[in-house]
Amino acid sequence: MKAAVMGYGTIGSGVVEVLDINGSSIAKRVGEPVEIKYVLDLRDFPGDPIQDKIVHDYKTIAEDPEVKIVVETMGGVEPAYTFVKAMLEVGKHVTTSNKALVAAKGAELIALAKEKNVNFMFEASVGGGIPIIRPLNSCLTADEIEEITGIVNGTTNYMMTEMSEKGADFDEVLKDAQAKGYAEKDPTADIEGYDACRKIAILTSLVCGQQVDFEDIHTEGITHISATDIKYAKAMGRAIKLLATSKKTDGGYVAMVAPFLLPKEHPLYNVNGVFNAIFVHGNVLGDAMFYGSGAGKLPTASAVVADVVEMAKNVDKNIPVEWSSKKLELVDYRSAENRFFVRVSGTDKASVEKVFGNVEYIDAQGVTGELGFVTEVMTEEALENKKAAYGEVLNVIRVA
Repeated sequence: MKAAVMGYGTIGSGVVEVLDINGSSIAKRVGEPVEIKYVLDLRDFPGDPIQDKIVHDYKTIAEDPEVKIVVETMGGVEPAYTFVKAMLEVGKHVTTSNKALVAAKGAELIALAKEKNVNFMFEASVGGGIPIIRPLNSCLTADEIEEITGIVNGTTNYMMTEMSEKGADFDEVLKDAQAKGYAEKDPTADIEGYDACRKIAILTSLVCGQQVDFEDIHTEGITHISATDIKYAKAMGRAIKLLATSKKTDGGYVAMVAPFLLPKEHPLYNVNGVFNAIFVHGNVLGDAMFYGSGAGKLPTASAVVADVVEMAKNVDKNIPVEWSSKKLELVDYRSAENRFFVRVSGTDKASVEKVFGNVEYIDAQGVTGELGFVTEVMTEEALENKKAAYGEVLNVIRVA
């Protein structure tokens, strides 16, 4: 079985490595060896054994009838979309680890794959090495999925863990994450929550079978979390985690990415470092959790190669995926209800209670000149109105 890889970066080179390390066991599962014939990249790799397979024009792959499976690990929407579409149109199976591509063009590429009787798979686009896409598509189809909540970004989870354990400030921890290779030189997509937003858009699209546009999801990152917030969290016996969440309500799905204060009994409380976890609640299954390495070269490549094996075993068959291009209108997040942890300047409790009503004050060791408190349950919209009425609000974090 001949395959090609488009993009020989971290994940692409990992795919080649996994196929090499586990070649014999993969051959047994598929019924024949899977061999990389081409690797598409703008660069050359002199001295690397892969060099004799390097090509610079995607049409070389598209026009070779021997290649049945194509792996896309380039990242970004373009030119990945143009290349992937070209491969599907000539009847080649495609798997990708590219969440930007899947979030933007998933429904269209799934429909094209169905039309051409091939497959477009994307297990590695959410949760790195954690299996979640295939369980949603095959194992959990008897359920109505009522909630998906996940820690789906290893960079931000590592940073929140470091801030919590060392009491360090945001900027200090970001530099450390960059030095260790956990954060990009430009970390915006991670720390502002955009990466997690695309992933929850993909999962919600699969669960409801319609297109969820990531631009419609209310997204907050971790840039406003400080060492002071961590002190309050510890006083409350809670941990701050960046959660991507999607819940089914009477009116439809509410999706959001934002930091939450989790209690010790929450299933995601102990997910630390670069690990990811995705919590799923089904109406008959109840609770389930998927946990593992959410990023990294070989864990992500492992998920990509699992798609390669699945496609090689179904080379003449399209495996149905329910995800239509019809847009799903999300319920306005402002109608969602939460309790909120609020920090305000000053120590005037009467003023706080006049605006926020009945609150529970939190005493954090060493914090002076401000008040921290937890509100009663209210809508996001009500909280926004109270913030505007009060004025001197330092920070707000949702309480799970």
